[in-house]
Amino acid sequence: MAEPSGEKDKDKGGKWLIEHHGDSILRFGGVTDLVRWHAGPAELVLPSKLPDGLLYAWRAGRDRPEPYIIEIATYPETRAAEQALRDLMLVYLSRNEVPNVIVVVLRPKGQLRVPDHARRVGPDGVTEFTGRWRVIELWNVPAEPVLATADPGIMPWVPLMQSTEPPEVVLRRCIDVIDRNSQAEDHERLMAVTEVFTRLRYNDSGLVSILKRGSKMIEEAYELGKALLIRDAIAAKGQKYIFKVLRVRFGSVTPEIEAEVKTIRDESVLDAAVELAASSPSLDAFAAELRAVPRPPEPWDPADEPEPNR
Repeated sequence: MAEPSGEKDKDKGGKWLIEHHGDSILRFGGVTDLVRWHAGPAELVLPSKLPDGLLYAWRAGRDRPEPYIIEIATYPETRAAEQALRDLMLVYLSRNEVPNVIVVVLRPKGQLRVPDHARRVGPDGVTEFTGRWRVIELWNVPAEPVLATADPGIMPWVPLMQSTEPPEVVLRRCIDVIDRNSQAEDHERLMAVTEVFTRLRYNDSGLVSILKRGSKMIEEAYELGKALLIRDAIAAKGQKYIFKVLRVRFGSVTPEIEAEVKTIRDESVLDAAVELAASSPSLDAFAAELRAVPRPPEPWDPADEPEPNR
């Protein structure tokens, strides 16, 4: 088998899938009762040795989201288990809760396996800590049930899965699902990541030529996702400050005003809203003046689409 190429594309493609189609990963990772989800800004909450992705999943019958760490390993190397243990500890230290950890391994390498647990013992032989996580070896995951879901967000992983069909047939079925079911803004990015993962397994230019891919799609998609996460984190802080000023001045905030403020993510509009919160003579005046503030067009964001994560 040929050595894989495009490791950087693989990393960026995997992170883009986590940020934009994390529900698909959670489902083939065993979460069958997912109600909704969102990607957490791992770059903002973890200090070092960052995980590939941090997701929050609301599951049926549970009143709070559960954190999920996603790690993607190209091959089953021991360091993947070490990274999973570090991820678990970092999230626990920073958020005071134990996350669920899923390690996705893309390709086999001899008889090696990623351990699904680790134990570390202190020098006194008494102190110790352990960690355990789910390891998914994609080459052992049957492709047929995944293809049957017709979920475009999971299709890029399918060429790495187990199938009795020829790779050309599997790839064309993936493309068909992406063509029919993906959002227009996602289509080329899903095709791009599918090509990256296909190249990871097959050294076949004819097979890869089935896919249409722009050379800059993954880089642009990853940078857009990162920018949106940072923007939303800044916006949340600004919104929180606006609510605080309004409650100090007027005692409460109506649900309508709260909903309106939560739509603001542009920094200049947030600044104007802060000034209005401090100077408007009443809540009604604040609401009317806020609606009159010009808002620049924002970049497309999957979160703006109706129920994108259901």
